[in-house]
Amino acid sequence: MTGAEVLDVGRDAIWLTLKLCAPVLIVGLVVGVAIGLFQALTQIQEQTLVYAPKIVAIFVSLLIFLPMMGALMSAFMRQIAARIAGM
Repeated sequence: MTGAEVLDVGRDAIWLTLKLCAPVLIVGLVVGVAIGLFQALTQIQEQTLVYAPKIVAIFVSLLIFLPMMGALMSAFMRQIAARIAGM
């Protein structure tokens, strides 16, 4: 493998990581901001109030996005296997 091919595989791996993490992180961010806004509006200053809804929301988002994540990972693996076979 040349240096350009190694960089190409590394770039693809980083993009795959971002694509896999983004949906779950965005859901966690939105739920955290919504709960924080709710706490600010109602003046409820309970520190543990954020955790339960965020855990449930992230779990549900994992169930929803898991097929997409599996498809992305299998496509990446196919691409890597094709590169290995092409050597």
